[in-house]
Amino acid sequence: MPGSLGAAFARNFLGQSPRWYKAIICLFLLLNPLVLWSAGPVAAGWLLVAEFIFTLGMALKCYPLMPGGLLMVEALLLQMTTPQALYEELQHNFPVILLLMFMVAGIYFMKDLLLFLFSRLLLGVRSKTLLALLFCALSAFLSAFLDALTVTAVIISAGVGFYAVYHRVASGNNPREESAIDSDHDLAQLHHGDLEQFRAFLRSLLMHGAVGTALGGVCTLVGEPQNLLIGHEMGWHFKDFFLKVAPVSMPVLAAGLVTCVLLEKLRWFGYGTLLPDNVRQVLATYAEEDNAARTAQQRAALLVQGLAAVILIVCLGLHIAEVGLIGLLVIVLITSCTGITDEHRLGRAFQDAMPFTSLLVVFFAVVAVIQQQQLFVPLIESVLSLPTAQQPGMLFIANGLLSAISDNVFVATIYITEVKRAFLAGQMSREHFETLAIAINTGTNLPSVATPNGQAAFLFLLTSAIAPLVRLSYGRMVWMALPYTVVMGGLGWYAVSYWL
Repeated sequence: MPGSLGAAFARNFLGQSPRWYKAIICLFLLLNPLVLWSAGPVAAGWLLVAEFIFTLGMALKCYPLMPGGLLMVEALLLQMTTPQALYEELQHNFPVILLLMFMVAGIYFMKDLLLFLFSRLLLGVRSKTLLALLFCALSAFLSAFLDALTVTAVIISAGVGFYAVYHRVASGNNPREESAIDSDHDLAQLHHGDLEQFRAFLRSLLMHGAVGTALGGVCTLVGEPQNLLIGHEMGWHFKDFFLKVAPVSMPVLAAGLVTCVLLEKLRWFGYGTLLPDNVRQVLATYAEEDNAARTAQQRAALLVQGLAAVILIVCLGLHIAEVGLIGLLVIVLITSCTGITDEHRLGRAFQDAMPFTSLLVVFFAVVAVIQQQQLFVPLIESVLSLPTAQQPGMLFIANGLLSAISDNVFVATIYITEVKRAFLAGQMSREHFETLAIAINTGTNLPSVATPNGQAAFLFLLTSAIAPLVRLSYGRMVWMALPYTVVMGGLGWYAVSYWL
């Protein structure tokens, strides 16, 4: 009996994850206190960061919330950070949490409209290169004025819709009825090749779109949360911010779009896969049948969703409220005017966002450990001790490296605070202070595309419903982002070093 109970606990621990994965997590939990007591909190802190990145990298083996959460609970017990520090970090990032809770759900209620519009785009543009460029450029434009997570949520919603339609048809199911799209057991053998090609096609569009959010997000005051923070510290308004950052952001934007075209033309790094003809036919047939069978009530619902989309864009553009509250407005408007009145249908909209919201709380616990143990302080001090001419370039590199493994908002907060303190102490001129502020902004936005944990939009994509469906793993995201990282990071560093 004891043996069978012990085996049951072992099987239950992290569920269906491989045994080797469970063993590694257990090893982490045993190793952390030993490193803390033998090597000190700084070494233990860096080890914890590496362990959390490992759980993100193995997201397809086990959702990172569970193993990452265990690591953070242990960090709290070992007093590497405190519940109060975590709570303060959550308060600081409450707008992001509010956004995930309500905006992603709001986008869910617009899925019919999104599928309708993206179907026209997907089926109307035959050139994959042009389609990829449109995805990247449109994401960049929207992210310059809206939130990158909102733009990513739109792309994910459209991708899931396309995938679900084809997978259900290929499995012999009704494309308009709910069915398991995460299993290929019912898929006919002759459809497997097309499905794999379709997955590669969607992966490339998703990555182009995600990179586009970074290309556009760096350009404006409202593009990313850290932009607003830096702009506030510098006293820059929307036009000031755009013009100050433009010598770096505009060349990088152009280079990013050129990179998008080249990757599709050369078919490097997993890009360039075309939409299979059979899949195109299925999606075209579905769209035609949908149009023919659409009732007056469904057309009215599409009009409501379209009006809600316009209200969403206007409200976000004018920043009349926090993004999450605008998302709640969209939920209320669409559900009340499209006949959605039962709790079950309403609750389904929150299922996709809440796991990631919970994971983000764990991520902020990691940030609290980084802050409590002052893991980044030596890097900041070493950069500010360099000759003045070298500081912008090195600050860009330091921000890029740290943002690739941590939260770019946190990194920007730490650096702009320290740099402003040095400016107020009379250690630099106003002109040099502005140059360093631009380096901090671009450094936290551009090279951070290197890893999924560098940007919230990338992390959201990795842990979303679409990632396992199209086989988009942590390693594959890093590989597909690599050419963009080199181009955006390299050109950004050169511009910061020599054009400011």
